[in-house]
Amino acid sequence: MKNKSIFFISLLFVVALSSCVRDKNNPGYAYMGEHDMYYTKFDKAYAPSKVLPNGQINQPAPQGSVDRRSTYFPFHPKNIAEKVAGQAKAATELKNPILPTTVNLAEGKHQYGIFCADCHGVDAKGDGHLYTSGLFPAKPRDLTSSYVQTMADGSIYFIITEGSISGLMGPHGVQVIPENRWKIINYLRSIVKK
Repeated sequence: MKNKSIFFISLLFVVALSSCVRDKNNPGYAYMGEHDMYYTKFDKAYAPSKVLPNGQINQPAPQGSVDRRSTYFPFHPKNIAEKVAGQAKAATELKNPILPTTVNLAEGKHQYGIFCADCHGVDAKGDGHLYTSGLFPAKPRDLTSSYVQTMADGSIYFIITEGSISGLMGPHGVQVIPENRWKIINYLRSIVKK
């Protein structure tokens, strides 16, 4: 019995040592065979596909998505100084192209509910769930305050896109398409007028 145990332990030790390889580019034996997930099987970008629509590998971006590489915003800052200057420039140069129609205000309210209400609250008073639950330590800005309401639309658009200068509000330019940012601004203006 003792000899069998010693033999089994020795065999296990030899197997363990044989799995060690000095070549870091060689992962060793792939025990799952050809169906493993160690080696990703992917198609080349311009090769035909047997799975995707139209046999095309490079698919167009989904409708409503924001291309991260696009130049949809001309004031993209690299540091705080550029952010301050960019917000001031956006305030004077960007004008809201979306009219505050009933349809646009309804869409602005819908987009606000998706992207803004968790922090700023349903009534935009800065009392959203993330703050009231204690998940976010700083009270978000009251968007109905005179401070926000006297801001130029371009300045608010900049803040939605690039985040606040303080850094407490993160950028939402990748999540909210430009048209909907303007609709949110129109909605914020409308809730104060009520």
